[in-house]
Amino acid sequence: MSENLIHIFVYGTLKPGECNYQRYCARRVVQERLAIAEGKLFNLSLGYPGMTEGICWVSGVVLSFPDPSIFEDLDCLEDYQPHRPPEQNEYQRQEIQTYTPDKHPLEVAWVYRMNPAKIQQYQGVYLPGGNWSSQIQNRRSSKGR
Repeated sequence: MSENLIHIFVYGTLKPGECNYQRYCARRVVQERLAIAEGKLFNLSLGYPGMTEGICWVSGVVLSFPDPSIFEDLDCLEDYQPHRPPEQNEYQRQEIQTYTPDKHPLEVAWVYRMNPAKIQQYQGVYLPGGNWSSQIQNRRSSKGR
């Protein structure tokens, strides 16, 4: 059954417990697995994260869906259009290898990665731990930076 599923690595507002999970994923997801993937994670001034290519580890969740129509909603949320020039998209949808938290290969999954120029445009702050959570970000911003 896993071969027919759509696997998507999420690291921000689409993770379980975050603001977009209920709206976009909760009723459609059939499996959730903690995962990591290679990349670099940034907290953006807009209140959500962006991931780029990199050699660090980013923590997230692999969500599995039975229906490819999930891409219609997520592409819209992530401002991604496959036929638009990459620099005009907020994110690019790409396939990556994911791993269990103890670094054993998991699934090849889709991910929405941000162009480094967009990270800079949105005043991205590198998160060396590779983990983003709205609760942590809200606490940091309420302390007055």
